[in-house]
Amino acid sequence: MKKILLVGAGGTLGSAVATHLRQRHEVITASRSDPTHPVDLGSDDSVTALLHSVGKVDAIVATTGAVHFGPLTEMTTAQFNVGLQDKLLGQVRLALLGQHHLNEGGSITLTTGILTEQPIAQGANATAVNAAIEGFVRAAALELPHGLRINAVSPSVLLEAWDSYADFFPGFEAVTAARAALAYQRSIDGIANGQVFKVW
Repeated sequence: MKKILLVGAGGTLGSAVATHLRQRHEVITASRSDPTHPVDLGSDDSVTALLHSVGKVDAIVATTGAVHFGPLTEMTTAQFNVGLQDKLLGQVRLALLGQHHLNEGGSITLTTGILTEQPIAQGANATAVNAAIEGFVRAAALELPHGLRINAVSPSVLLEAWDSYADFFPGFEAVTAARAALAYQRSIDGIANGQVFKVW
């Protein structure tokens, strides 16, 4: 049984990942609104406090991060910066600080999405941010010491969120959060390093 820190467990994807991983592991959940382990991925101090409070873990998972959806012709740099600060730097911050709180052979799993390779209208921010996270994962995997590993999971739009996002994803096939959760287990319990697990 591994000790896993899951950040973003309050969301649809994170909740499904927590449910699946708890079948065989100890899962500590954290999120902006978590009563026991609140964390703001936009703050070094907040992430550091969380990591110290939970102690050494075998895996760190992030299933959180906001991006801006909107027409490119109207997009401002401030709107584009939402994704850079929240989803990109938030997950990177968790990885950079979290690497020092992993047991030997531990892993980090970040979350991107299908828009990395299949852009949609109004999704330029999401595509850029996801691609940057995947680039970070590939490069970081080459430098992590002590047998540590890092991967990303790239799900399609979730079936549970289809009612809200269907208009953005014409012709796309939605996947269930439970199916996406399997990829996180592969990242944690497998041997892959620097990989992107596509759930499309």
